[in-house]
Amino acid sequence: MSEAPTSEQILRNLRRANVIATRARQFGHQPFGCVVVAPDHETVLIEHGNIGAVDHAESCAARLAWRTFNEEYLWTCTMYTTVEPCAMCAGAIYWSNIGKLVYGISESSLRDMTGDDPANPTLSLPCRQLFATGQKSIEVIGPFAELADEIEQLHRNFWKPASKA
Repeated sequence: MSEAPTSEQILRNLRRANVIATRARQFGHQPFGCVVVAPDHETVLIEHGNIGAVDHAESCAARLAWRTFNEEYLWTCTMYTTVEPCAMCAGAIYWSNIGKLVYGISESSLRDMTGDDPANPTLSLPCRQLFATGQKSIEVIGPFAELADEIEQLHRNFWKPASKA
């Protein structure tokens, strides 16, 4: 496992992921973004934004990382993502062998913003809980209250909760 990132590196990489999320939103996609960073916590290896319902930023980046780098190297890398990964993405991170995950805001915070928007039927399954069921010890760091407003800003007025009938 690689050394722990500094607070400065964490904030810088999460902000870079948020730039990717901003770009995704500008192109009409859901505002999620992530970056996969080398063990030095400086070199960005992969960046990805959301594309669609099963092409989430994290799952796409994890698959690309797995196809590009070997498992031993990925174990020393970190994925930085704006929002705690859903169960599908957490599974992709687990199977791709990325050893560390850092996220900005929790999935429960996202659920509070999206409400019952049918475009984001959020599962209530924290990634730590999912990882705990596996045989690999994926390190998880997050959320970061100091970035919540920056990340949540992209989600405000994006989601359209279904009206109560």
